[in-house]
Amino acid sequence: MDNQDKTKEELICELQKLLQENNSLKALKKKRAAELGVANIELDFQDEEKEKRAAELVIANKELVLQNREKEKRATELIIANKELIFQNEEKEKLTAELRLAKEHAEESDRLKSAFLANMSHEIRTPMNGILGFADLLKEPGLTGEAQQEYIRIIEKSGERMLNIINDIISISKIESGLLEVNIKSSNINEQMEYVHTFFKPEVESKKLQLLLSKKLLMKESIINTDREKVYAILTNLVKNAIKYTTKGIIEFGCDKKGDELEFFVSDTGIGIPKNRQMAIFERFIQADISDIHALQGAGLGLSISKAYVVLLGGRVWLESEEGKGSTFYFTLPYKTEPEENIVLENDERYGKEDGKVTLKGSGLKILIVEDDEISGMLLAAIVKELSKELLEVRTGIEAVDICHHNPDIDLILMDIQMPDLSGYEATRQIRKFNKDVVVIAQTAFGLLGDREKAIKSGCNDYISKPFVKDKLLAIIRKHIKK
Repeated sequence: MDNQDKTKEELICELQKLLQENNSLKALKKKRAAELGVANIELDFQDEEKEKRAAELVIANKELVLQNREKEKRATELIIANKELIFQNEEKEKLTAELRLAKEHAEESDRLKSAFLANMSHEIRTPMNGILGFADLLKEPGLTGEAQQEYIRIIEKSGERMLNIINDIISISKIESGLLEVNIKSSNINEQMEYVHTFFKPEVESKKLQLLLSKKLLMKESIINTDREKVYAILTNLVKNAIKYTTKGIIEFGCDKKGDELEFFVSDTGIGIPKNRQMAIFERFIQADISDIHALQGAGLGLSISKAYVVLLGGRVWLESEEGKGSTFYFTLPYKTEPEENIVLENDERYGKEDGKVTLKGSGLKILIVEDDEISGMLLAAIVKELSKELLEVRTGIEAVDICHHNPDIDLILMDIQMPDLSGYEATRQIRKFNKDVVVIAQTAFGLLGDREKAIKSGCNDYISKPFVKDKLLAIIRKHIKK
């Protein structure tokens, strides 16, 4: 019994112990659950913080992406701006270089113009000195006939020199206008070169030089179609240039046929042309040496005119030169031989020649001279007096119109263009209203491009520029007078 009671007590003790342990476990579980709840809340809070941080990081990342894009955009803009700045700098450098070059050209142009004006003053004053000086000497009493003729010869030579200068300036103005006319007709190149040789030979020999002509063209090859006067002007300018710059030795010129071109050359043993001047030698107003010490007679227009004529005729021009040893100028002309009409006015049956002078066969003309310059009027009267049965002279355009009203039988009017009251153009227009038949020849000292066209348009039959010589005026009169 005692053993059974003991066992029950032990079981009860164990059971109580188990209950206590169970309660402890429950309390522990409850405590652990509480702790887990707190931990869970903390974990939830941490998750929320993580999500919030993650969202913030996403936003920050987006902002960084946006900032990077802005930076890339700005970088691109900076690259473009940099390229524009580089381009602008290059343009500025280019413009600066162009401005510097333009400044150098302007300074060179000013220098050349100053040299040209000084040279032109010299070229005009020198022949004027000869004309006025020897004209004054002609008034001296007791002058022998031989001395008179020598003075007259010098006056004529000085006048020709001045006229050459004026003609060069007029030629340049025509060239620059782009309206230079060409008169193509049959021309004998050999004959032209022989004439140039004959013309310059005395001048060359007076300088103790030799002038050689190299003719390589056969007679049948020497006749081509070109502008005879311009070819003559080119050859004359080049030979004159060679004579001017040569003090000893030889001047040689000639021509040879090369394919479909004629190649001309003018060679000298003169001073030559410096390398730094050879590119500019064909420009206006430029001589090989434009300094006051070495510049020689001439306006510096001859080579410019020659080049323009050569180009106009379809050729090329170039030079070879060595300073101190001489120069050779070359130019070409197209070899054209197609026949063209060649009108020679000198063959008119109403005219003849006496001692090389053109003369009219017949006279009996009623002539009106309209000229406000007394000396020009005297010259015209002296030239046409042998043609006239009656010579009338007036000084103004108004007087010209009036006298024509009262003299409908006038055969010829020599009409000055520049007059103070009524110009020759307007006077001619008024005369043509009541007289369609009278021959009117305009004569003017302007001599510029377009003057001939203006004269013809106003009603004149023809035109002559001052200064003129007797033969030239008579040749024009003969074209129009029918009796």
